[in-house]
Amino acid sequence: MPAYRNVMEILLEELFDKMKDQLGCCTCEECRSDIIALALNQLPPHYVRTPKGEMLSKLDQLSSQNSTDALAALTQAVEKVKASPRH
Repeated sequence: MPAYRNVMEILLEELFDKMKDQLGCCTCEECRSDIIALALNQLPPHYVRTPKGEMLSKLDQLSSQNSTDALAALTQAVEKVKASPRH
């Protein structure tokens, strides 16, 4: 594990992988990365340094508001990438 990790990155990666069949978009690695990067730019970062901190922070990120914000950012990013894919 690096010295620090943005828990929002983990949350969005997991959310994309869980929802990819419902998102109606290309799921190749390039589109996946573009979508997650765009979504991350819409959300505040939340950095942790330890696995325990990561676990506690992930639990906090799963609150209904954080999940709603992450899903909204992911959905907006999907629409942008669908409209203008780079491949």
